[in-house]
Amino acid sequence: MSGLAVRGLRAFQQLSRRTFSSTACRGLENKVPEKQKLFQADNGVPVYLKGGTGDAVLYRLTMALTAGGALYVLYQLFNIALPKKK
Repeated sequence: MSGLAVRGLRAFQQLSRRTFSSTACRGLENKVPEKQKLFQADNGVPVYLKGGTGDAVLYRLTMALTAGGALYVLYQLFNIALPKKK
């Protein structure tokens, strides 16, 4: 390797070490303990609904799409099993 390539490689290694090892203070607060308290609380609410209104909406949307998809599959199977007469 030429001297220029070796210097470039060393500079890259030093830069990559700095990039990954230094931590910048961004002013973000750690919300994990709050979320742990929320999700571990024994209040009779299923864990998939403990996130609030957004979770409830997503749950209902998922259930509606699942039921609609199942009905559509049954409809298509019925059409395939009993084709229309010409």
